[in-house]
Formats: sequence, C-alpha cells, structure tokens
Amino acid sequence: MKTELLTGGDVARAAALLRAGRLVALPTETVYGLAADATQETAVQANYDAKGRPETKPLNVLVDGMGMVEAVCRDIPADAYRLAEAFWPGPLTMILWGNGTLPPIVPAGGTTQGVRCPDHPATLAVIRALRRPLACPSANRSGLPSPKSAQDVLAQLDGGIDAVLDGGVCAVGVESTILDLTAAPYRILRQGGLSPADLEAVLDPGKLEHK
Repeated sequence: MKTELLTGGDVARAAALLRAGRLVALPTETVYGLAADATQETAVQANYDAKGRPETKPLNVLVDGMGMVEAVCRDIPADAYRLAEAFWPGPLTMILWGNGTLPPIVPAGGTTQGVRCPDHPATLAVIRALRRPLACPSANRSGLPSPKSAQDVLAQLDGGIDAVLDGGVCAVGVESTILDLTAAPYRILRQGGLSPADLEAVLDPGKLEHK
C-alpha cells in the first residue's frame, strides 16, 4: 500500500477515504491522530491493527462539538457543556457514558466513551464533511512516540495506512488532558494540555478530585 500525503486543502479526499472505511492520519493541536470512521466496525478494527494496539484499550472519538457528542453519549452532565464552552476546540478529552450507538469495539466493550473536539481547522473540516465521529488514537505504532508532524507519522506507519493529511507541526505537542465525568468527584485520568487549575477555573469547588 502506498500512503498518500495530502495537504490541508485535501479535506474532501480525506473525508472520502474515511467514508470508504480507510485510515487517515490527521493533525490536531496536540499530536497527529490515526482516524477511522467510528461508525464502521471494520475500519475501527483496521485502526487497532495498524497501530498494534491491544483491543482491550478503548478508543476516544473526535467530534465537531456537543451536538455530535449527544449522538453517541447519554446522561451528559451540565458541566460537560461548561467545559466544552471553555476549552473546545482544544486539548480536553471528556469521558462520558456511551449510549451504545457506536460499535462495541470503539469503547472496547465498555460503557463509557471519550470525546474531544480538536483545535485544528483541517481536521474539524474533515469531521464536518464526514458528519460522523472519528475513532482517533495517536498515529503511532503502539509503544512508540506520538507523532507531531506528518513526517513523524510516515516514519512509523508509511505503507500501513491510506493517507496522512499534512497540517504542519502540532502546536501543543502533548496529548490532551483526559477528565472522567462519570465519577464523583471528577477524576483526571491523564495530565496533558490542560492543568487541574485550568479545569478548576470552570468547575464548582469540590467537583475535581485532588490526589
């Protein structure tokens, strides 16, 4: 397989590949992600296979806003909307209760679903063109460094995926902060582009767990 190198203007081509069940690495402000149409089980399986990722590890999805979150999650707390208003598009992944509309392979058979709206115009345009969420872990082989440029992606996955959309070097360069909103108090599962202080500035006192 020859991996296509797309430019930021090739949104329609990237969306067409994803619609056809192909894998496309996309830029975000954090790191490059390996995208598959999250509604297609075979595409999501191919994503796991390309990365060598254990299928016991759930996949977060990229969305274009809370409207798309409402299509895949249930019992969404008001705080999720407050956090999205403050930090989306941006480096915040929220863990919410899934509603079962995505194939079970996406949440690895679990009942929760991670969601994020990325802060990159090309990738947001792809999601809007596709009109579906993207299963999108980092575009690296499992256990290797997360890629921060299209060239980093090709160094690991050239020939193993269908395309890379070159959106330049990632501005943040570290993964998103993951916040579990299904627990009380809310728990930070991974420290990333947002700090606890950033989150506490939006949440009511006592809502965020302190370790």
